[in-house]
Amino acid sequence: MTIYLCALGCDASAEMGLLTRELAQVFPARVEEARPRKLPVPPESFSRRRSQYHSTVLLAWMAGKIPANQRPVLGVVQVDLFVEELNFVFGEADPLRRVAVISTYRLHSDYSGGEVRPDVYQARVVKEAVHELGHVFGLGHCPDPRCVMHFSNSILDTDRKSKEFCRRCRMAFRIR
Repeated sequence: MTIYLCALGCDASAEMGLLTRELAQVFPARVEEARPRKLPVPPESFSRRRSQYHSTVLLAWMAGKIPANQRPVLGVVQVDLFVEELNFVFGEADPLRRVAVISTYRLHSDYSGGEVRPDVYQARVVKEAVHELGHVFGLGHCPDPRCVMHFSNSILDTDRKSKEFCRRCRMAFRIR
């Protein structure tokens, strides 16, 4: 199996390099850049009312642009994402279409609005990528706050959790 990566509207070469290394350690898969490796963020995903990008619209657009033979695919954006029910999301996945997206927009900041250390930022990127790909592979949210599949309501939740699946999620992943 191969997991594909695609930058959306940004130069995410540092993140793509990081994810290529880290995702191959978590998933039994090769990790490669999609073709094309970079696509624009579709303007129709932008909400003027919220000044954010609708991640569900972005996922549907990605599914139309990335060929089925290059999925699962994870898109990386630097814009602020939302879904209707929430103020923001760090990412979203569509398991049926096998597409996912993460946003680095809120991963750079600490709790007071300052910048975090590079290692903290990188750990957040990896955790969000593993989480969304876990959804692509059929896993739901986990009640264990240390599991990577635990829902992150805030950046504190992301920082608390591991980049690893808990025992229960690991077993569920193997069964699929």
